[in-house]
Amino acid sequence: MIRKAEINDLSRIAEILIFNYRLYFYPIFKSDEYYFDELQVPSLMKEFESALDSLYVYDDGVVKGFIKIEGTYIARLFVEPVLQNGSIGSQLLEYAVKEHHADHLWALEKNVRAIRFYERHGFTATGEKKLEDDTTEYLILLRKKA
Repeated sequence: MIRKAEINDLSRIAEILIFNYRLYFYPIFKSDEYYFDELQVPSLMKEFESALDSLYVYDDGVVKGFIKIEGTYIARLFVEPVLQNGSIGSQLLEYAVKEHHADHLWALEKNVRAIRFYERHGFTATGEKKLEDDTTEYLILLRKKA
């Protein structure tokens, strides 16, 4: 079910990211220009093409989620919104921990739902924060408990 991403997966990966960003981040950042103009499938496909080595997809015949792993850092984890709460995200996260020894990530402080998801999987907020690029919103660092 989880495999390395291929070039043919890039449009689905971009769609999944866009749907999640608009659903969960637009209400926080409220940037029409970014979320409805800049954030487009073709541009994201180009961005992700250079990151194929770090992308893995959940694929049961259809790509339903993806994770980007850089070393032991989880850079992105998204599941098609209508399929969330069905264990896809859990399987992607467990894959990253087990196969890549992933042990840390940054989450948007206001994304309480995501933070609770990571906490259920053994990640804990460290207290370290940083500003999300070009915003006034904070990201918090979560680390896997040893």
